[in-house]
Amino acid sequence: MIKTLQKKFIVTAMIAITILISVILGVVNIINYAVINQENNRMLEMLVQNEGMPSFDDFGGNMVAPDNMSDFQNMPEDNMSNIQPPEDGNLDDGEAPNADDMPKDNPREEDKFDLFNPQITEDKAMSARFFMVKVSMNNEVIDIDISNISSVTEDEAIEYAEEILEEDDDSGSKGNFIYKVAKTKDGQGKIIVCLYNSDQTKSLIRVLLVSGGIGILSWALMLIIVILLSKKAIKPIAENIHKQKSFVTDAGHEIKTPLAIILANVDAMELHNGENKWSKNIRNQTDRLTGLMKKLLTLSKMEEGEVKGETEINLSRIIENNVDAFVEPAGLKGIKIDKEISPDITYVAGKEHMTELISILMDNAIKYSPNDKTIRVVLKNKGKNIKLKVTNSCKEISEEELGKLFDRFYRVDSARTHNNGGYGIGLSVARAIVENYDGNIAANYEDGKITFSVEL
Repeated sequence: MIKTLQKKFIVTAMIAITILISVILGVVNIINYAVINQENNRMLEMLVQNEGMPSFDDFGGNMVAPDNMSDFQNMPEDNMSNIQPPEDGNLDDGEAPNADDMPKDNPREEDKFDLFNPQITEDKAMSARFFMVKVSMNNEVIDIDISNISSVTEDEAIEYAEEILEEDDDSGSKGNFIYKVAKTKDGQGKIIVCLYNSDQTKSLIRVLLVSGGIGILSWALMLIIVILLSKKAIKPIAENIHKQKSFVTDAGHEIKTPLAIILANVDAMELHNGENKWSKNIRNQTDRLTGLMKKLLTLSKMEEGEVKGETEINLSRIIENNVDAFVEPAGLKGIKIDKEISPDITYVAGKEHMTELISILMDNAIKYSPNDKTIRVVLKNKGKNIKLKVTNSCKEISEEELGKLFDRFYRVDSARTHNNGGYGIGLSVARAIVENYDGNIAANYEDGKITFSVEL
């Protein structure tokens, strides 16, 4: 029981940790992909709008003043207008203009780091690898620019352009390139810009692999930590369970003596005065209480998980013999027993445990089956496992009730159970026996019949 609880704690904790790590890694890689994709699209858009590499002014800011006057005099006229003379209006020959005299309305700013909104700087633009093809409206090549990439020839650029035009898409990807198609500024043709993005793809894969590796190592580390802390985490619960089981065991042993004395006194009374309805009732209730205590003690031992058989037994023979023992009680209600038991199925277990298991299932089937019905018992191999099924007719049972059938003292029909002499604990004992051997037991209701399935 404690080991099962510890396993459930570890599994639950690791499921939560797995979800958390997966969400974190997913968000990181999605953001990384979105940022790189946004940067590539901005670069591509800029190249299309400028029909190639933009001029310096397209990045914003003004030119820095030249180091000497001769360079200043050779500056283009369109940039001369951005330079303001000193307040006194004099500029000495050969003297460079002072930086303080430069215009302030649009100063060039330093590149700012923006994780979610990357900007295209001059350095990024100059490092872009792309080629450009201009075509007429009839898709005839007008111009080719491969000056910004060395790995593509003009013929290859034309081939890329033709394939892109055939796809008739404004944007997309082709090989190691992403592309964009737009009309030229004069509106007389089309421009196709292909931006090399293989490095970005490799970067995405690299981040994915590295983050995945870190995630796996983190998961393994957390697993070790959870395993080490699991015993401490469930220690209070384990202590309470141990105390409860100790109480049941101790109480059971203590009650045995009074019960034995009561039965002895009943025997003495009947010996002197003969049997009467009072002595008979005392005996019946004492026997009932004795049986209940035996069930509770068995349940307590099984839930400890320390009672396992180490002998190979002929399970087919045990099941068949115990089923035959219920033929007469079933016959009193007109119930027939249909058996399908595969011969010579062996299993390593305690004979008394398997006997108790099939007895509980058969007793339960007879008690709750209507008269003149059939109980079906099936035992067969299922791969490496053993499958035992006991099916009987019964009144309709809801899904909620099915889930509670194995709870201690749960009764679908309380009055009927008392009349039949049940304790409401038999199926709990059956589950404890099955789980003690690392098996599974389940109940399924369909078409007026309930089936208890045991897999060992």
